Amino acid sequence: MYTLLFRMLADENEAADALQDAFIEVFKSLPAYMGKSSLGAWIKTIVIRSGLSRQKKTISWQPADELGVETPLVTWDENLTGAYLEKAIRQLPEGYRNIFLLIEVEGYTHREVGELLHIAEGTSKSQLYQAKRMLQRLLREFID
Repeated sequence: MYTLLFRMLADENEAADALQDAFIEVFKSLPAYMGKSSLGAWIKTIVIRSGLSRQKKTISWQPADELGVETPLVTWDENLTGAYLEKAIRQLPEGYRNIFLLIEVEGYTHREVGELLHIAEGTSKSQLYQAKRMLQRLLREFID
């Protein structure tokens, strides 16, 4: 849970605070848990919402052309490590980063992400596509 929050917030202290807030909310809301999903999934949803609420600015959904995203091609390079990937993910704009992490790392569907972030499913798909393009560009910078 901490790792997810750290990836979302890109700050250790913010992630720790968000995790603490989330577990306070879990304990306060435990009597309301209805068992419609697993306890772990219910807690994870609270943790994600805690991270989203801690983000300091409003997430803006920008068209890719405003961000200067090109269509890069990344091939695997032995110098490209997990550390570079983590660093590149943290450099994504918050909206892109959140959608990328929720779908590609946590396994949520676009419908679920849309519900969590209060956006259309199509917006989620579009933002994931743009996040991947930007991530490719960032990774290319590490290997060039």
